[in-house]
Amino acid sequence: MALVHGKNTVVLIDAVDISTYVKKSEFSREIDEHDVTTYGRNSHVVRGGLLGGKFTMDGVYDSTAVSGPRAKLNALINAGVNVTLIRRPEGTGSGKPEDEVSVLVKSYVETNPVDDFVAWSCECTLAGDVDSTAQS
Repeated sequence: MALVHGKNTVVLIDAVDISTYVKKSEFSREIDEHDVTTYGRNSHVVRGGLLGGKFTMDGVYDSTAVSGPRAKLNALINAGVNVTLIRRPEGTGSGKPEDEVSVLVKSYVETNPVDDFVAWSCECTLAGDVDSTAQS
């Protein structure tokens, strides 16, 4: 079994690499579930529908970053447009996996705890098919 360390993950949003600001990310995919159960059944019968999902990420706020998450993600929230998200869970390199998908930046949150560093988080909604291919 070949284990992969999360520190190598690369995240690009709208062609901007924000990996150095991200501490944790999660890529989830799901499918709509439709109940098609009819009379005479003892159990539910379900069928799949449309695909969907979300991408979340968070990190520690960086006050020197004029082009970091605060600037980039706030601009995308204000624009309300879909942009390209590229996620490389094993880092950049030929043959390594890559997920590319259009997303809507749904939320950007800054958290200011009294006893810790300022942090940020972001949630994106997947807005199309995910292209999961190996990098060339």
